[in-house]
Amino acid sequence: MKIASTLRAALVAIAALAGLSTSALADGGTVVLTIYKAGWIIGGSGGSGVLNFRGRSYGLSTGGLDYGLVFGGSKTVLRGRVSNINRPSDVAGVYGAAGAGLAVGRGARAIVLTNQKGAVLELTGTQVGLMANADLSGLAITMR
Repeated sequence: MKIASTLRAALVAIAALAGLSTSALADGGTVVLTIYKAGWIIGGSGGSGVLNFRGRSYGLSTGGLDYGLVFGGSKTVLRGRVSNINRPSDVAGVYGAAGAGLAVGRGARAIVLTNQKGAVLELTGTQVGLMANADLSGLAITMR
């Protein structure tokens, strides 16, 4: 009986260490995205970008839908960090956000997004165009 509980405690310790080592390997990189957005009630967006991760560059494509109060068109250039990734493909996925904004000419933009794999994007940048929005949006990022 004592051997069984010692074995059980050892297995729990090994599982805990395995969980720690996986999260300890999580890394980060930098991201630059250029997103074009247009809409009238229902909007769409598309664009491209680059992920820099462990000394290499990876092409990204973006696309998404917005629903709510969406009017106008804009170009947004976002730069920032991605964290909690183990490989470049962890950036790929669907990111959701609720937001509101107004850009007439040039405006600032900042956003934090998380996908289903746990990747966290912390981005800031500029938005140029005429865009008013109070909407729910989804952004899908894929590897090129």
